[in-house]
Amino acid sequence: MGWLVPRLVVAVLVVVAGALVGMLVGSAWQLPAFGALLGAAGATLLRALSEGWRAHRFMKWLRAQHEGPAPRDAGFWGEVGYRVERSVRLLERGVTTEKARLEQFLSAIEASPNGVLLLDGNDQIEWCNSVAADHFGLDPLRDRRQRITNLVRAPAFVAYLQEGVFDEPITFGGPGSRGTVSVLVRPYGDGQKLVLSQDITERERNDAMRRDFVANVSHEIRTPLTVLSGFIETMGKLALTDVERRRVIELMSQQASRMQTLVGDLLILAQLEGSPRPPADRWVPVEKLFAQIQADAEALSAGRHSLSFAGAGTAQIAGAETELSSAVGNLVTNAIRYTPAGGQVQVSWSVRHDGSGEIEVRDTGIGIAREHVPRLTERFYRVDGSRSRDTGGTGLGLSIVKHVAQRHGGELDVDSEPGKGSRFTLTFPAARVRSLEPSLGGGQPLDRVVSG
Repeated sequence: MGWLVPRLVVAVLVVVAGALVGMLVGSAWQLPAFGALLGAAGATLLRALSEGWRAHRFMKWLRAQHEGPAPRDAGFWGEVGYRVERSVRLLERGVTTEKARLEQFLSAIEASPNGVLLLDGNDQIEWCNSVAADHFGLDPLRDRRQRITNLVRAPAFVAYLQEGVFDEPITFGGPGSRGTVSVLVRPYGDGQKLVLSQDITERERNDAMRRDFVANVSHEIRTPLTVLSGFIETMGKLALTDVERRRVIELMSQQASRMQTLVGDLLILAQLEGSPRPPADRWVPVEKLFAQIQADAEALSAGRHSLSFAGAGTAQIAGAETELSSAVGNLVTNAIRYTPAGGQVQVSWSVRHDGSGEIEVRDTGIGIAREHVPRLTERFYRVDGSRSRDTGGTGLGLSIVKHVAQRHGGELDVDSEPGKGSRFTLTFPAARVRSLEPSLGGGQPLDRVVSG
């Protein structure tokens, strides 16, 4: 009420001043009382007009959505304008701060690897991030205020929302059969719902691969164990001649060797998947690598094939020698096993124009149909299961080769045609390839040919 007394005093002074002026003017006309009354009324009117003008300016500023500063008047209206403007500015700053926090919060949700979707009490979309839009096949802007069940028609999802029991997540196929989505709903507020989605396609694929892997390992080990058990039972119950006994022992040895090879490949795979990447400063001479593999290849071929190892020179690869030997050895072993007697197996090293190096294993064997090539590196995948077992393969060799190539920053390329042989190429990046051979003269590349 501190503002009321001064305003009343000013109003009284204005009326008194008007009355005095009117009295002086009225005295000249012999009407001092009438002049005083008329002066007081005029002063009051001027005061009212002044207050009305100030009020008009203030209301105009209010109607203009507080654009610019409030009218800078003295007295009451100036004080009102100042206080209102200060309150408005404080409110605007608060709104701006809260809006920035909301945008920051929504940006954090947008960066989430999971989908987030907000539904109101009528299951209409209030907001969703881009991940949820991809999972449900929505448009984050166009589909706002639309009922979710009108846009996502997966029966499992619709039934899940209608049932209203959200203790466990549900899974269903994403739009366009692009994978599998897991959805969990959490109610909040006044009938609102928070819908969390996650793409579990890769996880389900890995689970399926893991189940297949366990099933395949069990099958691969059970087969030789069954054979061994049968032979052991035969030897215990039947009287065998020396020839029969030697034959049984030979077969048992083959099955035991097969299990040992399988377990060895499994251990190699486990080591490759669980160990750090090979060092980039430990150099393996390609010539030494070829020499080791050639010795094993000659023993396996037993003179039935023409084997050649060429181009190593003084080239070196940075990495783990045992892994490189295992990878190239698997390729050469496969080439020999699937190449008929009298065929050729060629192993060569070369450097590409970009500085990367490649080891190529080429054979004149039976070849592989094109539809099988993309799956060759899958564990236990066999083009012909019976033939693979006859040749002693475990179905893990090319999977090991692929892992070794990836761990060395390279890749495995396969080119094959039935009846015309196969070409397997291991490529290594330029950073892992070097040669100690001088650019001109000096040093002859390794070029050995062994004919059967």
